[in-house]
Amino acid sequence: MEQHLSIRQDRPATKGEPTIAIALGGGGARGLAHIHVIEALDEMGIRPSAIAGSSIGAIMGAGMAAGMTGREIRDYTLSTVGNRSEVLNRLWRLRPSSLSEAVSSGFRFGQFNIERVLKAFLPEAIPLCFSDLLIPLKVTATDYYGQTEHVCENGDLHKAIAASCALPAIFIPVKIEGRVMIDGGMYNPVPFDHLRELADVVVAVDVVGGPDGDGRTIPSRIDSLFGASQLMMQSIIAMKMKAGAPDILLRPDVGRFRALDFLHAREVLAATAATKEQLKRALSERIDHWQAGR
Repeated sequence: MEQHLSIRQDRPATKGEPTIAIALGGGGARGLAHIHVIEALDEMGIRPSAIAGSSIGAIMGAGMAAGMTGREIRDYTLSTVGNRSEVLNRLWRLRPSSLSEAVSSGFRFGQFNIERVLKAFLPEAIPLCFSDLLIPLKVTATDYYGQTEHVCENGDLHKAIAASCALPAIFIPVKIEGRVMIDGGMYNPVPFDHLRELADVVVAVDVVGGPDGDGRTIPSRIDSLFGASQLMMQSIIAMKMKAGAPDILLRPDVGRFRALDFLHAREVLAATAATKEQLKRALSERIDHWQAGR
């Protein structure tokens, strides 16, 4: 039996178990649906052999790789980004006390410093370095000037997560090894391709969603911006699927939520609750199929 996958109680140990790797995609607040996936793996007694994450998927993946359970991630999420007063308190503490501090912290009008924001909101359980994680993690970012993907898997974990979450126009880009990085979802929304050789079964979770509406109303400027990004990312995912699909692809029902709807965390979790059982069924079938072929 692989050491990174625990035996389920309802399966005979003599058959062995496949290794499972999971790719958690980007999508802002829609990515809170990843919590159901982590809870499903917990309930099945499965510890992934590898994790890859982009944007919000990098945050959720880091929590899981650090040893947090789905329940712990859920509770932490609801008590922080899902709590209006807590969000305001933490953002207020981030304000620069002087102009010199604003300049030194990289303040730009209309843009937030994602590294400072994450420092205020990431759980303490997520370590500073990749080397302190319990499960191997790949975090994707986009090299802005290099016009390519950048995969982080060692060194400064918090900086890697920040780069992966640096949504253009909202957050200031992050520099890694002297290169300017932006949101990982811009180049690889669901990084399952980085896990193909690392496990017997690869699970991918797409929370990009798409423009939601009646089909006739002209979207606002900001909705147009985010909607166009969704369409672009869905196009990338479609091309990647043709090149080689994951063993399981989940698409939680996140369409009606916006990327920054973190204060609607409870609603996102309620709307995507079916994801947990969907993964359990799909994964059980895949494990049975894998065992039958041994």
